[in-house]
This record gives sequence, C-alpha cells and structure tokens, in this order.
Amino acid sequence: MITSDRISAFDVVFDDPIIDKGKVLTEVSNFWFEKTQSIVANHLSHLNLEDYLPNDQITAISGRYVIAKKLKPIAIEAIVRGYLIGSGWKDYQRDCSVCGIKLPGNLQLAQKLPEAIFTPSTKAAVGDHDINVSMKKAEEIVGKDLANQVADISLQIYKYAADYALKRGIIIADTKFEFGLDENNDVVLMDEVLTPDSSRFWSLNDYQVGTSPTSFDKQIIRDYLETLDWNKQSPGPKLPDEIVQKTANKYKEIKEILCG
Repeated sequence: MITSDRISAFDVVFDDPIIDKGKVLTEVSNFWFEKTQSIVANHLSHLNLEDYLPNDQITAISGRYVIAKKLKPIAIEAIVRGYLIGSGWKDYQRDCSVCGIKLPGNLQLAQKLPEAIFTPSTKAAVGDHDINVSMKKAEEIVGKDLANQVADISLQIYKYAADYALKRGIIIADTKFEFGLDENNDVVLMDEVLTPDSSRFWSLNDYQVGTSPTSFDKQIIRDYLETLDWNKQSPGPKLPDEIVQKTANKYKEIKEILCG
C-alpha cells in the first residue's frame, strides 16, 4: 500500500498534492499500529520490500509504503467520538442523540462527552457519502457479535490514544478506524490509524467549550472550500498554494507532537 500526497474533502479527491502528506500519514499510522498491537492485531506484514522490487522503485516510494496482509474488509466504518463536534453536533441539535445514543440535554459545541461513544457509519462506494447509522443497524450489516467486537476494540484504542495524546497537549475529539477479517476470521486493524486524515486533533491550550477549535487536519481546506460557490462534486477546485502549505505544516506539526 502506497500513500500519496493527494487529499480529499467532502468525498472529492483534489489534484493538488499536500507536500509529504503521504509520508506523514504512513509514519503516524505505523506509530499507532505499534502502540496498539497489544489491543488488536494489525495489517502490517513485516515483509521486506527488497525481496520484491528493485532499489530505484523502492527509493521512489520511500517512507510512504507498507506491505499489508490481505484482509476481508468489515463493511462498517468504526467511528469513536469523545467530544460533540461535526456531524455528531448536528445530530445532537435535532434530538439530543448521536446515532441513536441518547445524551444529556445541556451539552455545548465541542464539549467532552460523559464517556466516549461508538457511532458507526456505512462504508460508501467511491464518490458516495458515508451515512451515520445506529448500533442496531450496524449489527444488521455485519452481525451482532462482530459489530460488538468492533465497537469494543475501537473504544479501547480510542481511550488509550486519547490518554496518550492528552499528556502531549493534544485532544483527540473523534476518530475513524477500519477493520478486516484474516484467514481465521479474527478482527484485524487496517488502513490508517489516528492520523490527521482519520481523526480530529485539537490543541489542549486553545480548547474552549462552545467554540469550534482549530484542528490539526484538513479543516483548513474544508474552511476554504466553504467560502466558494462549489457544489461539492467532482472535479474539485484548484487549491491555492497558501492553503496547501498551511495544511502541510499542520500535518507535520501533529506528527512531531505525537511521534517525536
């Protein structure tokens, strides 16, 4: 698996690369794969690419590849929310619940939830949008036992990572995991883990309940796109150099804070 520098927003992939984004995502994911392997197995195979490709090809993808085990994807997105933000906040404003989970009625934007919640979504085909679903619906999609296993593992990973990050001045507001089944039908963590693409990271120093905190992720791009007269369909507009550079800097900053 090779991670490119391309970026997506609103389910549209943009032509403008974010400098070294692929390397950042690979390094951050591998960092968390190692940290969480006591909780769940992951897709890393630990094979040597030198046994399969010539040196010039290896050099071209240096720092942005892994050799992953082949898995059968589990057909739900595993989302954990520790704070009330994004689509969760929109759901909450309607009926004080998120994905069918009833919450206290006096919560504010960006407030920490009484406890982290598992809020699955569908895995949409390329070009389509994922849809938040209830745990009951997730059980219908993948089966009750598997859905509950994914939920339990997801919450364990999130709680471990959130505690780790908080000691470094970073709040993990929410995150998305993907899982697959190996040849023994065991659950395996795959794709990317706790990266700026799959998570919402906030600075603890800047955090304030009632306001939407600045994120170490693609929020810079989302905010810019919201100022445009664009229907959020492909093809996406060209991203200004300033927006591209600011985003690249944010990705590198969070990598240095979390991974050293």
